[in-house]
Amino acid sequence: MRRRKGNESFPALVSSATLCKHLTMQLVIGNKMYSSWSLRPWILMRAFDIPFTETLIPLDTPEFGPRLAAFTDGSTVPVLVDGDVTVWESLAIIEYLADRYPGKAIWPADPAARALARAMSSEMHAGFTALRNACPMNLGKRYARRARGMAVDRDVARICKLWQHARDRFGSRTSQPFLFGAFNAVDAMYAPVVARLDTYDIAVADDARSYMDVILESPAFAQWRDAALDESWVVDADEVGETPMAILRR
Repeated sequence: MRRRKGNESFPALVSSATLCKHLTMQLVIGNKMYSSWSLRPWILMRAFDIPFTETLIPLDTPEFGPRLAAFTDGSTVPVLVDGDVTVWESLAIIEYLADRYPGKAIWPADPAARALARAMSSEMHAGFTALRNACPMNLGKRYARRARGMAVDRDVARICKLWQHARDRFGSRTSQPFLFGAFNAVDAMYAPVVARLDTYDIAVADDARSYMDVILESPAFAQWRDAALDESWVVDADEVGETPMAILRR
């Protein structure tokens, strides 16, 4: 992986527009209302003030495939384009950003904390399918609390246990409210879970609810949610067959 330092990768005489094009990464995402995987690198890049341009391609529309093909031969978002480097999959994008910006604390500095944060992020990336399937991310509605099955209960219990373990072992040593103290990659990976638990009013302990409120009230998440509520697209697969308690779309 090659990192550019300053302008040394470019000819001495280039236009400012050309230089800007090369220096600015592009993040290709889906609808902010529904795309949980897109939220993860987006909120991380905003929180760490990493410059990028955003390309939003509406999910489940005729234009999705042809427009995405301009960036990748895959079929999913998000995709990060950084010059001649293309990275897909949320966790891979986050790891690339950690390499690209070693001066930013994208992962915890302490080796034990970093190992736990990476394990938690990998578990999020690969698991909790019952919760994800039963409660798709939908920032535009609120649903009443109800039983959602034992498999969902197990996922929620495991998530809350992980959050508590991270806070007890590392986060509580600091004055900051995220899982390991300061916001880092693991908080970005769990942000869509926070949104799901909030949307479907799933019962959690007070400490888990406090952490959820920290994510929901963070500037980067608030910016994503505000844009989501202005969207008009509807993805039927992410609309559960329930009457919502509240409709939040503008």
